[in-house]
Amino acid sequence: IKVNPGGAVRVPVTGENALTELDLQGSGEKELLLAGPVGSSTKRARRTRLSSLSMTDKENFFTAGSIGGTGELNSFPEDPEFSEIIQKAEQAIESGLFPERISHGSSGSYFVKDSRGNIIGVFKPKSEEPYGHLNPKWTKYFHKTCCPCCFGRGCLVPNQGYLSEAAASLVDQKLGLGIVPKTKEVFLVSETFHYSAIDRAKSRGKKYALEKVPQVGRRFHRVGLPPKVGSFQLFVEGYKEADFWLRKFETEPLPENTRKQLQSQFERLVVLDYVIRNTDRGSDNWLVKYEKPEDTPKASEKDTEWAVNKDPAIKIAAIDNGLAFPFKHPDEWRAYPFHWASLPQAKAPFSQETRDLVLSRISDLNFVQDLSEDLYEMFKADKGFDKATFEKQMSVMRGQILNLTQALKDAKSPLQLVQMPRVVVERSRSGSQGRIVNLGSVFTQTFHCKRPFFSSW
Repeated sequence: IKVNPGGAVRVPVTGENALTELDLQGSGEKELLLAGPVGSSTKRARRTRLSSLSMTDKENFFTAGSIGGTGELNSFPEDPEFSEIIQKAEQAIESGLFPERISHGSSGSYFVKDSRGNIIGVFKPKSEEPYGHLNPKWTKYFHKTCCPCCFGRGCLVPNQGYLSEAAASLVDQKLGLGIVPKTKEVFLVSETFHYSAIDRAKSRGKKYALEKVPQVGRRFHRVGLPPKVGSFQLFVEGYKEADFWLRKFETEPLPENTRKQLQSQFERLVVLDYVIRNTDRGSDNWLVKYEKPEDTPKASEKDTEWAVNKDPAIKIAAIDNGLAFPFKHPDEWRAYPFHWASLPQAKAPFSQETRDLVLSRISDLNFVQDLSEDLYEMFKADKGFDKATFEKQMSVMRGQILNLTQALKDAKSPLQLVQMPRVVVERSRSGSQGRIVNLGSVFTQTFHCKRPFFSSW
């Protein structure tokens, strides 16, 4: 059993365990039938086989007699804590506490709550992404209809934002940065999601048939709305937009230890954004948590002296990573620059702490190869996955890692990093032997010279 990063356990389905696909007449759905009686052992085997399905199969799978549950579609054996959070979200939805749509933004994203009404995560369905066919926000529809020549970002793969969210969390974990809230691919169903009129009409018809003619209704393998695949990011509490705190820090200088802590967190954000080539990092989609000593819970009398001398703590959270992993550097109308490059923190050279944390990893070719393979296992789950396009995405990422490695070795600043020539490191067609990589015979380094019409660098 191989545990894929950010996903479920995948087990090959052969022989007696093979599932038979049958088209449901007139519904456009598919059902999966299991041979033999459904006992306790069969149910366990069924759950294991479900985790081996690709995303396309999961989207077409409908649990027998289910009205809205998705428990069998979400399996994270390698992460019990995350599984427990998803289970709480599903229980809240079944009890009638539905996710709440977030008003701001250009796509359909939702605050997911638990049974007590507390926000536990942010869910972004694939079909409701900025240019998805079920995006409830009219701004992007107007953009797509009236301005087709400027439609979308030509360097990104369309409708792959949910995978970019999960992949950014994977890169953060592999590099040990700790600034991206845990994010994974999840299936959820809720009446508050934006569905087509056909899906809602089919759901109402099946519920009516189940109520009036139970014998016919029991034949349906799903009664409720179809599940939606998307990214589920854990909710972080106590954070505010970076612009709020950065403006405040200009008038109220931080203590030296706290300032160094902010600089270290900021450099981790720079490393993440540069590696994944984030094209949408403004001051509104990264958060800062600033805790003063008096903001912490009251300490006992013995700890009073320690609390007085305690410095404020700062933590950064990088959210909204859906517009990352381009298959080429921006070279059309605009450049999509890193907005943090204009901050004072970007002018200071990378600290020794950041160099010790990152340099030893990204300078190891086997580490970069393992990271690419882990991302491949995650991205190939999408039904629109194209291997050639994915290899282009990895070529851009390798070029970014190459520049970052050189910048850290030369003790450059983040501002100097973004001004380096853009590099693409392409894989050769032959020369690799397993996971052992020889850079001289396997990769080809080229410079990306074409620049967009509007560029800030």
